[in-house]
Amino acid sequence: MMSSTPLSQPATAGDDDDMESLPLAAASDYASVASTFDPLFSSTSATATATSPRSPPTRAAAFTLSPTFSSSFVDPPSYADATGAGAGAVSSSPCSASSPSSASPRSARVAASEYSFLAVSDPETEAEPAATSLVPGSAPTYVSYLVTSVRRGDPDQRRHSVRRRFRDFVTLADRLADAFRGHFVPPRPDKNTVESQVMQRDEFVAQRRAALERYLWRLAEHPAIGPSDELRVFLQAEGKMPLPGTTDMASRMLDGAARLPRQLIAGEDTVTAPQEVVQPAKGGRDLLRIFKELKQSVVTDWAGVKPPLVEEDREFLEKKEKLQEWEQQLTSASQQAEALVKAQQDMAETMGALGLAFVRLTKFETEEAMYDSQRMRAADSRRVATAAVKASRACRDLNAQTVKYLDTLHEHLSIMLSVRTAFSDRASALLTVQTLMSDLASLESRIEKLEAASLKIFGGDKARTRKVEELRETIRATEDAKFCALREYERIKENNRSELQRLDSERKEEFMRMLKGFVASQAAYADKIVDGWETVAEETSGYVGVRGSDSMTS
Repeated sequence: MMSSTPLSQPATAGDDDDMESLPLAAASDYASVASTFDPLFSSTSATATATSPRSPPTRAAAFTLSPTFSSSFVDPPSYADATGAGAGAVSSSPCSASSPSSASPRSARVAASEYSFLAVSDPETEAEPAATSLVPGSAPTYVSYLVTSVRRGDPDQRRHSVRRRFRDFVTLADRLADAFRGHFVPPRPDKNTVESQVMQRDEFVAQRRAALERYLWRLAEHPAIGPSDELRVFLQAEGKMPLPGTTDMASRMLDGAARLPRQLIAGEDTVTAPQEVVQPAKGGRDLLRIFKELKQSVVTDWAGVKPPLVEEDREFLEKKEKLQEWEQQLTSASQQAEALVKAQQDMAETMGALGLAFVRLTKFETEEAMYDSQRMRAADSRRVATAAVKASRACRDLNAQTVKYLDTLHEHLSIMLSVRTAFSDRASALLTVQTLMSDLASLESRIEKLEAASLKIFGGDKARTRKVEELRETIRATEDAKFCALREYERIKENNRSELQRLDSERKEEFMRMLKGFVASQAAYADKIVDGWETVAEETSGYVGVRGSDSMTS
């Protein structure tokens, strides 16, 4: 039960000053509060990183809304402890972070990840190596980050520290997108060019550092990406980023435009190489392939012509439709969570303002008191002020717990972006197979027409015969490309299937933990606040008898 200030002791000036200095946090939306209290966004100094290993971030870490007060409500208590139903004496502080109710929804994934330690720290501004500027001191610069990692299976627990810039993270994301088509690859943080111009530089760098660290943890937690060579090379290779950078879209389109005349006029490279069909056509290097797949898409979707191969996995189509509905539900739940956080923040501010008002009233009554009755009213006002301030602190700490648990909604909303990308990979691979099968049908039709025309000529037509041989060679190359494309499509289908199973399993587990933690914290803090006000009601119950006797007298 909440402790209250003794009634017989008047308020001191020092206590009044402390209570008047109660900070009232400004209301903020759910997303900004989530980034504040998410332990994956917690900043870590370079000194701390260098001196002591940092364990994987979990959501059971303590949160502090205001630096002025050290709150006893930081970790969510169990309902039994809060109501006194638990075994043993009930402490005024909640249970420790090791309580099952405070377990992180992602703790199981962190424990199973390939890396036991990941940190992005020590941002430094460096000059571009090949930068030349006519104006001294105006050379372009970039920010590099110290990326530190420890593999879980390493018996020596060696710490690998490398310097990486944001461009290196972009390269890593591109390589993972190419290598893990069909997987739910976590999206990398955006470049946010506009925010970098508007926000203070230090604040922007701190937010990007935290976002990059969270991104690496998501990659490490993925069962396929965590042990991959791409991630290992990125985290452990010394010096410059060893992964080759991807060519920008403009350069790829220029290369494709340069090849297009030779493909159309001279007939060069008209058949897509087997190693190229396993990558999406939207890369831009082969404009002819893009046009062919665009034609196939239009014929299928607009003209209503049945393609030679269709998506026949009914289970996948049903799950895809359910996931679309699930995304809409997540969006609605996220908006409601934002409204709840805003309401709890408003309640904390209102209770804090109420406490300050009673503090000022107590101070006035104490300074101007001439009779014992006035001093008694001042003591009672102080009790109300103390309860209101404690309730405000509890509401703020409850809000931190609400953000911590309901951030699972935002976590799964970000996963939906990866889901859409994986499904797009599947549709792109299917379109490639459909296009190649249509090309084969067209080539075979041309051969039949040429052979029929050649039979009408006595002795055969050597030109048509030679053309038929060329077309047969093209068919063999197209068959090889179709085989590779079909195999890639089946691989993506299998990746989708395994990822959907993993998503279903993690979603059930994480949302169950989220709901249990959310309900337990709401009930526990509500009981704590009620206990505080019940104490005030008991200690000021004399006013009820006075009002009753006054009404009877009148």
